[in-house]
Amino acid sequence: MGTQESNEGLNGTGPGRRALLGAAVLGAGGAVLGVPATARADEKHGGGGYKSLPKPTIIGHRGASGYRPEHTLGSYQLALDMGAHVIEAGDLVPTKDGHLVCRHEPEIGGTTDVSAHPEFASRKTTKLLDGVSTTGWFTEDFTLAELKTLRAKERIPANRPHNTLYDGRWEIPTFEEVLRWREEQSRKRGKQVWIYPELKHPTYFRKLGLGLEERVAKVLRRNGLDKKNSPVIVQSFEPTSIQRLNKLIGNPLVVLLSAANTRPWDFVETGDPRTVADLVKPAGLKEMASYAQGIGPTLDLIILKDASGNLTTPTTLVRDAHAEGLILHPYTMRNENPFLPTNFRKGTDVDGYGDPFGAFRTYFATGIDGVFTDNPDTGILAREDFLKR
Repeated sequence: MGTQESNEGLNGTGPGRRALLGAAVLGAGGAVLGVPATARADEKHGGGGYKSLPKPTIIGHRGASGYRPEHTLGSYQLALDMGAHVIEAGDLVPTKDGHLVCRHEPEIGGTTDVSAHPEFASRKTTKLLDGVSTTGWFTEDFTLAELKTLRAKERIPANRPHNTLYDGRWEIPTFEEVLRWREEQSRKRGKQVWIYPELKHPTYFRKLGLGLEERVAKVLRRNGLDKKNSPVIVQSFEPTSIQRLNKLIGNPLVVLLSAANTRPWDFVETGDPRTVADLVKPAGLKEMASYAQGIGPTLDLIILKDASGNLTTPTTLVRDAHAEGLILHPYTMRNENPFLPTNFRKGTDVDGYGDPFGAFRTYFATGIDGVFTDNPDTGILAREDFLKR
């Protein structure tokens, strides 16, 4: 998730990441690594639908992408082992032959070793992706068999140099493989493992004849995971994509919301003049509640920042969304300094940790139902601290 997040091109050096796996390993006695004993009772969820999820819900953003290359089975597994309640297993994009694979974006030059494959050098091209000129290699120009010859790598090595240790270890997973992994882990743990896939650039792919909604619905139906209480929440930045999904599957659905002054790309394409600022008003929330169960706003829509990047005053979004029966799962909490509000940073090293516990506590206090985080172990401990207050 988070196509619109400004986390690219950050450079710098600094001390190694402190406590690489956080204090997850301190959850002595937990049935799952990182799940403190006091939290286990309310985390045996699975059969009661999304409302049975613990609150605040800790969602592993692209797995445990603070510690492993994102959207790999290694990243998903670590997030689950750390105690994440839900795994964002799958930013879904299609291949040339119509398979769904898990990548942050259809452009894969920054997340795979494709540039090191001379046989694919001629596939490098420039495309207009949601109005942005983008150069690289795109999943829709590869068959699944070709993509399976590539290996994943760390997307932001300047911020996460330790993650480059795992470059080349994992291949690109398909959505089918993720669902099989989910089923295996559910059996092993004796409870349903929840996942939270996202449909990436639905309008863009529909124009290419690679409609995502129908493909996702087909895969979920084939695996018996298309029901109201199925442990799969589906999300998209395009409201019309969620509306289409609402007619195809029974799963809980979430509309992702970027910066207030932006417009969803499907709105741009259809001439809908509304911005995200309009969607988070009571009328917009009421409309979204007619076809979705929740929203996934950027954290900046939950608490405003001043010109220096410090947190200031919470907005009324949590209250207003709850009034319409919508859950809120904002994105994205990360431990590294550049991704934290200024008043929670420590030093200037771009790979150094600030005070994420303080930031988590501040956001939890607004009443959000959960949060996406690259560091599930930190999120789990911050949640425990918050619930003990």
